[in-house]
Amino acid sequence: MTDTVQNSSETDVEFAVLEACRRAKIASRALATATRSTKDAALLAMADALVAQAPRIIAANAKDLERGRANDMKPGLLDRLELTEDRIGSIAQALRFLATLPDPVGEVKRGSTLPNGLRLIQKAVPMGVVGMIYEARPNVTVDAAGLALKSGNAAVLRGGSAAASSNEVIVEVLQDALEGTGLPRAAVQSIDAYGRAGARVLMNARGLVDVLVPRGGRELIQAVVSDSTVPAIETGEGNCHVYLDASAPVQRAVDIVVNSKAQRVGVCNAAETLVVHRDAAARVLPAVLAALHAENVVLHADAAAAGFAPEGVPTVPATDEDWATEYLSLDMAVKVVDDLDEAIAHISHYSTGHTEAIVTDDIGAADKFVANLDTAAVMVNASTRFTDGAEFGLGAEIGISTQKLHARGPMGLGELTTTTWVVYGDGHIRP
Repeated sequence: MTDTVQNSSETDVEFAVLEACRRAKIASRALATATRSTKDAALLAMADALVAQAPRIIAANAKDLERGRANDMKPGLLDRLELTEDRIGSIAQALRFLATLPDPVGEVKRGSTLPNGLRLIQKAVPMGVVGMIYEARPNVTVDAAGLALKSGNAAVLRGGSAAASSNEVIVEVLQDALEGTGLPRAAVQSIDAYGRAGARVLMNARGLVDVLVPRGGRELIQAVVSDSTVPAIETGEGNCHVYLDASAPVQRAVDIVVNSKAQRVGVCNAAETLVVHRDAAARVLPAVLAALHAENVVLHADAAAAGFAPEGVPTVPATDEDWATEYLSLDMAVKVVDDLDEAIAHISHYSTGHTEAIVTDDIGAADKFVANLDTAAVMVNASTRFTDGAEFGLGAEIGISTQKLHARGPMGLGELTTTTWVVYGDGHIRP
């Protein structure tokens, strides 16, 4: 099929992708009125099918990994791409958890009775058709499908060439499970086969696709946000910081910094820059830098930070580019600042609005840090790695929104709904 699509005309690609979007629009109408029990049964069936088909999915994933290595894909991206039995089990468990959450559709946001007797209710309703463009993340295929289904939406997915083999099998498994529970297969569709040309059609399918969520690196996100005529939610890019305040305890600093940076490097909530108060540097930096070095982290340090590196811990000189870099690798920039105000100024300048963390024993410093940083999530004495839909108790997530309109932070079920006003009258007319 891929060769056929590659050799087809732009008109053929446009027709095929728009047809997929039309099928999704029809499917979304059935999902909008589906009961919670129907949707939850489908989620459980999807989870069981993923586990049952794990060997088939892993075999397809091996092809993607082989291509990735041949194309010199970064280790962090390869880690995102890889599926194992344990990871598939965790992905399936996320679907099962979604089935336990309340149905967001129909939730009454507010209501009132006006002096003229009109009764008003504002309630949650599905978006309709959710489009996603992402890269090298086959787990997102399942997360997006599950969240869209539970919130009454259809999903049209473009997962990129890096995960094409994995996504093809995963979508087929999910569609079979949906069909087995009486829901339309078109509720979850992939347009991977149509390549970048198909992605461009999806981005401009206004009227068929209600919202578009890009998830990936800066280049992908900005291309979608800039070029799409479908309303898009900016997500994901994470130049996250950990700031060690003057009172930061040594062991807490070591634990939080190492976990934020090295627990999993190829994800958007991994820390990329360490900022340290000068009054804490001599006390905490030697231990922190040694712990990072033990995790094979390359330290891009300014002159002051490099001076606190213990013997045997190498550093490389930091540049202005380092402060702005989302490494997604075992690299970390390190900067010493004179005070909390300088830390806030530096982080505010380079932050992508994802997650920032402070390690401190000073509640006043923590409050000032929280109040002065404009970001989707702020951690006080906790790892940046907690900015995640599952960790926040939302189930899976469709992405981390770093913009301000409609949704911000981890996007769960509630963020995939909008509202409708329902007005009840008794023959009322406006005078």
